[in-house]
Formats: sequence, C-alpha cells, structure tokens
Amino acid sequence: MRSDAMKKGLERAPHRSLFKAMGYTDEELGRPLIGVANSANEVIPGHIHLHKVAQAVKEGVRMAGGIPMEFATIGICDGIAMGHEGMKYSLGSRELIADSVEVMARAYPFDGLVLITNCDKIVPGMMMAMARLNIPAILVSGGPMLTGWHKGKETDVITVFEAVGKVATGEMSPDELSELEGVACPGPGSCAGMFTANSMNCLAEALGIALPGNGTIPAVDAARLRLAKQAGKKVLELIRRGIMPRDILTSEAFSNAIGVDMAFGGSTNTTLHLPAIAHEAGLKINLEIFNQISQKTPHLCNLSPGGPHHVQDLHRAGGIPALMRELSRGGFIHTELLTVTGNTVEENIGSSLILDPEVIRSLDDPYHPTGGLAILFGNVAPDGAVVKASAVAPEMLSHRGPARVYESEEDALKAILAKEIVKGDVIVIRYEGPRGGPGMREMLAPTSAIAGIGMDKEVSLLTDGRFSGATRGAAIGHVSPEAAEGGPIAVVQDGDSIEIDIPGRRLHLHLTQEEINQRLKDWNNPEPKIKSGYMYRYAQLVSSASTGAIFRER
Repeated sequence: MRSDAMKKGLERAPHRSLFKAMGYTDEELGRPLIGVANSANEVIPGHIHLHKVAQAVKEGVRMAGGIPMEFATIGICDGIAMGHEGMKYSLGSRELIADSVEVMARAYPFDGLVLITNCDKIVPGMMMAMARLNIPAILVSGGPMLTGWHKGKETDVITVFEAVGKVATGEMSPDELSELEGVACPGPGSCAGMFTANSMNCLAEALGIALPGNGTIPAVDAARLRLAKQAGKKVLELIRRGIMPRDILTSEAFSNAIGVDMAFGGSTNTTLHLPAIAHEAGLKINLEIFNQISQKTPHLCNLSPGGPHHVQDLHRAGGIPALMRELSRGGFIHTELLTVTGNTVEENIGSSLILDPEVIRSLDDPYHPTGGLAILFGNVAPDGAVVKASAVAPEMLSHRGPARVYESEEDALKAILAKEIVKGDVIVIRYEGPRGGPGMREMLAPTSAIAGIGMDKEVSLLTDGRFSGATRGAAIGHVSPEAAEGGPIAVVQDGDSIEIDIPGRRLHLHLTQEEINQRLKDWNNPEPKIKSGYMYRYAQLVSSASTGAIFRER
C-alpha cells in the first residue's frame, strides 16, 4: 500500500507512535488509509453542511475496510465575495486549494482520496489536485440548493442581484427587496441555477470522476448522504483495481464534458476550469475545441439564469445520466470510457430515462441547434472571448454599438445605476483579467444591474474579467489577451464602434490594424492594483484566461 511509506517497518515506529497519539490502533494502521479532503466552513452556504457529508463518506470508507483521515481546505463563496475586493481572491484560491490537497497527499501518502467540495473555485481546485496527484480518488459534492419562493415565483440568488437594479429604477421597493433576500436562498447547497458550482459538479459526472447524481441530488435530500457513503466505499474498489484519475481523465472524457456543458448551457467559467484540469492531467484543451463541440451539440436544457428551470428540476427529469443517454443517441459522446463507478459511461447511463421532456428535451426538439457557450474571436480578442449564448436574447445575438469604456467594475456599476448607459452601448470593462484584476473578478453586479433596469436586451458588455454563471444577457468575458498584458482591449476608446456577431463567433473593433498597433505602441501599463501578498505573487505567475488562467511553468 502507498501508505506503508509512513507506517510500516522498524524505522516507522515513531510514526506509528504519533498515529497512536490520535487514537489509531495497529489494526486500523494495517488497513488502507483514505485522505478525506473536506472543504466545510461556516462562510459558504454550499459548505455549511459538509461536515455531515464528510461523516457519511467516512462511514462508507469504514464499511469497505478503509480508515478515513479527514483534513481541511479553504473555500470562498463567490456570491458573498462579489462586488468588492474579496472577489479578486476567488480565482486565485483555486490554485491554493489544488496545492493544499497536493501538499497533504504528498506529506501523508494516502492510499486513496475522497474530495468533498461544492462551490465556485473549490470544485475545480479539487479536480486539479486529483489529476495532478493521480492516486485513486473520487469527488463528492454537497449538492445544489433548493429554490426559494417569493410572490408566486421561484427564486435563487440571481433574483436578488437583479432586484437591486429594480430598486434603483423604482420597480421594487427597499422593503420588498428585504423580504426577497430573506426567502430567495432557503438553505444549504450550491446556488440553485446552472451557475459555476453546479456546472462543474455536473461536469464531474460527465468526466467520470464522480458518481451519477453528484451534480443534481439536492443538498437536503437524504440521497445526498447515501451517495457520499457510496463514494467512500467506491474509493476502496478503485484502490483494489488500480484505477487512477488519469485512466478516466482522457481527451475523450473532456470531449464528453464539453458536450454535456453545451447541452445544459453551463457557466462560461467552465472554459477556465476544464483547460486547467486537463493541464494537470497532461492534456491540452484550447478554446477552439469548445466552439467545435458547441457547433455540433444541441442545447437541450434551459436552466437558470438563461431559462425557467433549476438544478432540482434537472434532477427530477433524470439528471446528467438521462442527458448523456440522449446525447449518446446522436453519437455526441463517447460511451466506452471508464468511470469511478468501475463501469463504462454506457453502463452508467444505459437505463436512464428522460422523465420530463421539457426540462431535458430530445435531440429532435432542442432549445437551440447549437450549444450553450460560444467562443468569439476578432481583432479585439485575438485569443478569444466567451459568451453564454443560450442566455442572450435573440435580438442581441448580433449587435454593433459605441464603446463606453471603464477601468474597473466599480466604475461601470456606478454608471449603470446612474442610468448613464443608453440603448445600443457596448460597455467595456478592462483591467479585470487574471493579471490585471488581479484575479479576474466575476462581475454579476453590473450584469444583474443591467437586467434589473431592463436593458439586458439593449446593451452589451465586454470585459477581460469574467462573469458569474448566474449572468444572463450579451455579456462577453475572458477577452484575451487581457488589458494588463497589452491586449487590444487596453486601447479601446469611448465611441469606438464594436461589432458582436455571436452566431458568426466574431468580435470586431472597427479600427484598422495600423491604428490599433499605433495605440498599443503609445500604451503604458498602469500600476498593479495589489502590490503585496498572495495576489501580487499570483499576478506575476498567472497565464491568460484563454489557457485556463493556470500558473506559467517557468
């Protein structure tokens, strides 16, 4: 066993003595030792209940003959970090989470790992660690939050963000907002729509590194605890069979995940995280692959924020297995691949049925003929930009308008709430990329404010930062190269005409290349916004959004 390196033999008597100081017996030390990475804390609603999930995981490990050893990781709730300096630290926390799991699993050579996660950057951070370490491992999420209920309508966190804009226009009173905020998010779990956390938890299923149901069983459902117990048991089987993460995380598995992503219209942030996870598995995914798969994969689920359904509805309709089975019917996914169940994709999804054909539509009746995400290229984004096409109103799929340029999210939000934006504008927010932000903040506040004041079908937003999976409208992010690296977005000026063609996958600044080059020649990079600490170091190391915002190797 891998753990023998720290517990077996004469020279390991001191080590065993230290284990015994924690109450472990010789019998326990003779069994496989399973690291249980638990990201529970009291500052994320999706993680407030993870100690209970961890307990179920540990019970499953013990049932299968292993000994669980729990340790912790950090975690940030993007919703709570949104709109202030805290959001600068969210994307950067992904690398810290991956590193912390790696450090623990190298310092303590566990025989296997169960990674308990749920929200935002914690999910991809755990998945990156799994791929990097390549020891038997399985991912378990805490499950999605249920929707709330307000005045006869279902609610989620985006409802509250957009209500702020409604208060600003007088459409809603402050008292109504106070009432809404008390009911919109009714309990534990990752926020109820197909936002980043739920997108990634569902894609863990599609990749094959989590059990079926991982992405959709509600946090408060007893089936969530049963799944956790099954995961604890299953990791012992992975050890016995010698199944490693990289046996599962193949190029074809990532192709499956991107296809499922397009079919359910996931968060734009998946275009950051899937390439980063692939990199840790020794593979390369570029943004063009997303376009290639998007253009052939139909959009079958219309989930919040782009549509009326939520993750609990997707679960009720058959979940990711039913969606994957429907995609397999058209040959859109690889079904022969190995998964952490020990079975193939085909064996996992073989008996799955679509139980609500409106929530998961058939290939014959898609919401859209192509996928939920689109990658745009052009002279303002030579390395690409990302938009959640399924959440864009039809009239905004093609748009040309004058640029309104802001050097930060805060400046843009003030202008939106002050009603300085007019119909047809293309709002440009720059110096919010991985390096320039630093940390590539999610900007749900500006997009929600635009929706809240009723202009999401009248203006576009373009940024080298990123958007929450809860964003809807013509919000185009991840513009690469970013402004802080001297990308063309750095020299866009107020009044410049910008053309957006989402069906044509095109983003064009109506200037000659000579004019752009001259402006770049005269451009000076501003001082970094953070000059010390972790995010200062992060800014020196991080690469472009188009490569997943991973750390440079050299």
